[in-house]
Amino acid sequence: MAQNSTDQFFKSTVLGHPSGLFVLFFTEMWERFSYYGMRSLLVLFLTASLFDEGWGWPREHAMALFGSYVGLVYLSTMMGGYFADKIIGFRYAVLVGALLMTLGHASMAIETPWSIYLGLGLLVIGNGFFKPNMTSIISEMYKDRPEKKDGAYTIFYMGVNAGAFIGIILCGYLGEQVGWSLGFGLAGVFMLFGLIQFWLAQNIFGKIGLKPVKNDANSIEAQDTDKRVPFTTWQLILIFIMVALGLLWIINAPATTISDGAINVFGFLGEQGNNIAILTALGLFLVLLVYRFTQYSSITRDKLIAVAFFALLSVFFWAIFEQSPGTLTIFANDYTDRSLDGASANIFRIVNTCLVVVPLGIISWVLILLFKQTFAKYKWANLVLSLSFIIVWGIAIWMLVNQFNSENLEIPASWFASLNSLFIITLAPLFSKWWESKYNPSANVKYGIGMFLLGLGMACVAFGAAGIEPGAKTASVSIIWLILVYLFHTMGELCISPVGLSYVSKLVPARMIAFMFGVWYLAVAIGMKGAGVFGENVDKIADENGISYFFWLLTIVSVAVGVISIVFQPIIKKLMHGVR
Repeated sequence: MAQNSTDQFFKSTVLGHPSGLFVLFFTEMWERFSYYGMRSLLVLFLTASLFDEGWGWPREHAMALFGSYVGLVYLSTMMGGYFADKIIGFRYAVLVGALLMTLGHASMAIETPWSIYLGLGLLVIGNGFFKPNMTSIISEMYKDRPEKKDGAYTIFYMGVNAGAFIGIILCGYLGEQVGWSLGFGLAGVFMLFGLIQFWLAQNIFGKIGLKPVKNDANSIEAQDTDKRVPFTTWQLILIFIMVALGLLWIINAPATTISDGAINVFGFLGEQGNNIAILTALGLFLVLLVYRFTQYSSITRDKLIAVAFFALLSVFFWAIFEQSPGTLTIFANDYTDRSLDGASANIFRIVNTCLVVVPLGIISWVLILLFKQTFAKYKWANLVLSLSFIIVWGIAIWMLVNQFNSENLEIPASWFASLNSLFIITLAPLFSKWWESKYNPSANVKYGIGMFLLGLGMACVAFGAAGIEPGAKTASVSIIWLILVYLFHTMGELCISPVGLSYVSKLVPARMIAFMFGVWYLAVAIGMKGAGVFGENVDKIADENGISYFFWLLTIVSVAVGVISIVFQPIIKKLMHGVR
């Protein structure tokens, strides 16, 4: 076997994959547990009354902060990816990110204004180091076994969704039913477990992810024969200006809203200063992007334009899809009848018990398989992992017993957000079979179907909210509408989310992958911030026309973008030059 071969990782396997994959699986699971667990509580905490120990913010202020937070989370991945690639390596980037996120969750548990803002800042930076580099380690581990890579990513993303699902249920329950600090703190506890487990077991990855060493003969640049177009001085200056404007805006916009204009870096530009700043940044970005496209060969340029088209569609998708932790959670909290009794309460208790116990049971079984392979060499990592599962099982059983013993059961508002992960785990294999069949649609049609499903979900909640009068602050809409929203939105996500990054890797020349991934994550970040901007206006629209009108507007936007995607199919197909 060749000295540099990654076949060495297959000497110790679990379910036919390297044991190292499952170290990453559990590390990522606890990170997603913490991220989604905290995120499910953020808007609820900010808008909860002082009587309920929240901050009593208007929804507009909460959504402004939330939008900037999730937008910065995705922007930070470009920074983390750069540091990992050029300076510290994937492995230490993961450790730095996990440590910063642990400190961020601990800071949020204190619940003072300075600690919440500090915590969010640490979470943003930590996520930037962590998120892009876990998948990079997997890619390196399977470099000589490409036929196994799809299965590896499937297993990995099961861990992602399992962590998100359990995190939302447990952190949400503790935060809403016991105390916000416990919900935020629990997220930090399991991030810490993930950090320690990864640190103690990191030797299982051999030399993968260590500090990068330059090797010109094997570099991507050396292997790529396409025309090189380095960034010139004026282009770098332009990038600096638009990055500075963008970062200032994404931080200043919520600060201006929350402080009622007292804090406004762009105040010298007038009342529309924030809008002028971000439109200027976007304008400069488009100028640079178009100019650089003109510098490449015609085939490369065509493929880059196709990627940019899908990135633009993704902005709208994420802006509407990410209403989940914002306006949809507010709708669940204030406008949905979550009180159950009698037979309906018993049905929920049984269903919820199955939803919690079955995934935890399956993951615990995988944990036992990992122990059999790695306990001798990585005893302490396995003991930390065992302790984390004992704690999570304890909290889960305690929660379920409480729900069975309560006479009047109330579903936590955050619980509905967990349905997204549940539906992904359930439906992903079906969609995967569809994509592998002869009926596999083109990229444009997939995007179109995804946007139509997104619109259908919003139409469900809009229809369910039809009886809510303009200006109403509470209502008792059936929970079925929210369940349908998450079902259709998850199906839409399965059509769009995996497709985008796949086409970046297929259409973009190897040495430009990093730049175009940056463009892609910028589009996602804009979409995330757009979700906050939509949410900021929910009360204005609801007071004038009713909250149903707000969701109908999102339905129309979704369907319109879906139509555009399908109409442009012949043009984009030509630009892709045979890539499917």
